[in-house]
Amino acid sequence: FASGSAVRKQIASMLAEMKAGQGFAWRPLVQDGSHVAAIEIWKKPGRPAVHPTEAEYAIVLEGTGTLVSGGRLIAPVTRRAGLVEGDRIEGGATRSLQVGDVLLVPAGVPHWFGITGERLVLLGTKMQAAQ
Repeated sequence: FASGSAVRKQIASMLAEMKAGQGFAWRPLVQDGSHVAAIEIWKKPGRPAVHPTEAEYAIVLEGTGTLVSGGRLIAPVTRRAGLVEGDRIEGGATRSLQVGDVLLVPAGVPHWFGITGERLVLLGTKMQAAQ
């Protein structure tokens, strides 16, 4: 459990700790074994990605952005177990993101977050795909 004030405190702490030019920060908020709900702060867009065996569920807590999902990941490279990154996504659907939006990206689906304001803050978790 994390109260609303604990969430706001963690976001403020993470923002204060981010270095100039740092585009992304991630920190667990609540955890039960391997299940983690984490705060993600995006100040710059990352690379398009695919999590082959995990779905990604998130709620927008602050800011605005863009989600591109679906389509095909171009020039995929496996960075580590559970993460494949590419240069871009072709043929994906584009959605605007704002506070309160909820998203679910199924396992194996390419996705990318763009930042349209100062930052995009998500409460996110990954869920193992059904076997």
